[in-house]
Amino acid sequence: MKLINLQGVTKRYQSGEVSVTALKSVDVEIDTRSFVTFIGPSGSGKSTLLNLIGCLDKPSQGKVFINNVDVGLFNRTEAAAFRGKTIGFVFQNFNLIPVLTVYENVEYPLLMLDRLPPKERRDRILQLLEKVGMTDQKDKYPNQISGGQKQRVAVARALVTNPQIVLADEPTANLDHATAFKVINIMHEMKNAFGTTFIFSTHDPKIVGEAEILYTLEDGMITHREIKNKQ
Repeated sequence: MKLINLQGVTKRYQSGEVSVTALKSVDVEIDTRSFVTFIGPSGSGKSTLLNLIGCLDKPSQGKVFINNVDVGLFNRTEAAAFRGKTIGFVFQNFNLIPVLTVYENVEYPLLMLDRLPPKERRDRILQLLEKVGMTDQKDKYPNQISGGQKQRVAVARALVTNPQIVLADEPTANLDHATAFKVINIMHEMKNAFGTTFIFSTHDPKIVGEAEILYTLEDGMITHREIKNKQ
């Protein structure tokens, strides 16, 4: 059984009287513990694809299965609960909460989920902060750390709920070359340590070079699939 299976997925958006087709009959299969990248020009459907996998939107046609569950059948409450337990998100602009410390930003998703005993919650947060090299910055606020450090915190926050899937939309676009590679290497380490599947939407050649499976999208369609060496 595939972790993620998209079958004949089409997504249309209505803009006034105009219907825009963002995805056209897309088929995708992704295994557990994968490092997958979707590339293509702006408007090719990359972000739409991530939104569907992330249960932030529903297909107009076709099916999206995660763990053999048709997530397109979820209502809003069910989709939110599924996201909270199964999916982590890493954003281009980090999306850290400015009034919370580094520690509190990583803790936040846990407070939205099942109640963990305080010691278990603290141990999990500190373990991830150590993994991403941010333990010594845990009491600082987002405006007191660099862009690369913010992205490390965002990775820790995405992983703190032990999700099976992490979706990352242009996660290195605002980072310099060296820092971007550090963040990518951290993600590889997390994949190997926790069995997490990472799925990227990007233009960044640094991520493209690190992908294990590379999908190319053009005009809402998958035009190429390349399997590269496993890390």
